[in-house]
Amino acid sequence: MAQTIPRIGNDQSMLDKKNKEKLIKKFRTHDNDTGSPQVQIAILTAEIEQLSKHLKAHKHDYSSRRGLLKKVAERRRLLKYLQKEDAPAFAELAAKLKLKIAQKLQEEEEAKAILEKKFDEVLGEDEPEADVVEEK
Repeated sequence: MAQTIPRIGNDQSMLDKKNKEKLIKKFRTHDNDTGSPQVQIAILTAEIEQLSKHLKAHKHDYSSRRGLLKKVAERRRLLKYLQKEDAPAFAELAAKLKLKIAQKLQEEEEAKAILEKKFDEVLGEDEPEADVVEEK
């Protein structure tokens, strides 16, 4: 008796063309935009959601889990880039997609800014003394 192997069809492994086009239209920055960070992040988010659902049903699918981790890492890199290059667009995209990781990135950025400010204050206090010593 032949055994049929269950396949992960197009409906689970990747976004279909129609859904991808909808995401591109929704998040594009101009008419011909298909590859801006906003579009890439939106597509990755949809793929991550799809893979997460798949992994809830198939707990031992380790190759899909690896793919999910790759997509999460890629989205995180793109989010960091967008935050660095265009903070308002980052905030708008994070709100639209309701991303938890975006909140974490913003908190990290704020903490980094506070540390830099404290560091500058400490250096700012030491610099005038160094100038006075050099003037003598």
